[in-house]
Amino acid sequence: MYIPAKAATLANLTAGATCKISSVELDGLLRRRILDLGILPGTQVQCFRKGPAGDPIAFRVRNTTIALRSDDADLIKVDPI
Repeated sequence: MYIPAKAATLANLTAGATCKISSVELDGLLRRRILDLGILPGTQVQCFRKGPAGDPIAFRVRNTTIALRSDDADLIKVDPI
């Protein structure tokens, strides 16, 4: 799948694109929750679906579907595969 050059976050991925997490820049309880769900640096993630207005976004992480708000997904940096 195509990942735009500016796509350095989960929020910028197109549906069907796969990437690898490079860093999680969230704070507090949300950071802990994201890490507990398996979104860790080095993990492969696929953008599964986007809501009609682009929010929420569903991701496949380790055979599990996780939905995140685009504001939160924008704080998770990725590298294209």
